[in-house]
Amino acid sequence: MKPLIEITMVPIQIEMKTTNAKLEYARGTAEMEITRDNGEMKIKSRPIKVNIDTFEARNSLSPTLARYLEQNAQKGHQAAYEATATYARQGQLLLETRVGEELVTKFAEEAMMKDVKTNVGIDFIPKGGADITWDPGEMNIRYEMDKMAIDWKLGEGSFEFTPGDIEFTVTQRPDVVIKYVGGPVYVPPSSDPNYEPVDVKA
Repeated sequence: MKPLIEITMVPIQIEMKTTNAKLEYARGTAEMEITRDNGEMKIKSRPIKVNIDTFEARNSLSPTLARYLEQNAQKGHQAAYEATATYARQGQLLLETRVGEELVTKFAEEAMMKDVKTNVGIDFIPKGGADITWDPGEMNIRYEMDKMAIDWKLGEGSFEFTPGDIEFTVTQRPDVVIKYVGGPVYVPPSSDPNYEPVDVKA
């Protein structure tokens, strides 16, 4: 029977790096350092900004749902007030009627004149104009001239000692690799394609 598990040991690997100690002598020198900062010119410009608010103009043509409900409510109140006034006026006329006076004809004429629309179909024109505001433009110009600085540096001889160094680096950590190399296990065994039943009569 072949083994079912394969175990591989990975050893640790360590890299050692050494640096020798050294003593260096630097001779003193004279240096002149010239530093120049270039001038610059900065221009910051912001163009004029125009704000156009057409909400009220558009709302007069195609109102929002909230504005539509508010307008219909106002029209309902106005219609109720006008109907109340009409009924009151007609009732007063009935009380003051005279023999032979045709009130029905008069009421019909008033109703006809009331239904005559004076609007000639120009509701497509906005009832309000656009609200136009603007922010003024701005321009800032900043200019700086070139700058030059001269610095003299007189150095003296000096000794520089660099101590030695030893550096250890772990390039490979120890590890244990466990790998299953066996075949699949079938439960029940009869589901194995290569299953051969045991002959108990043999």
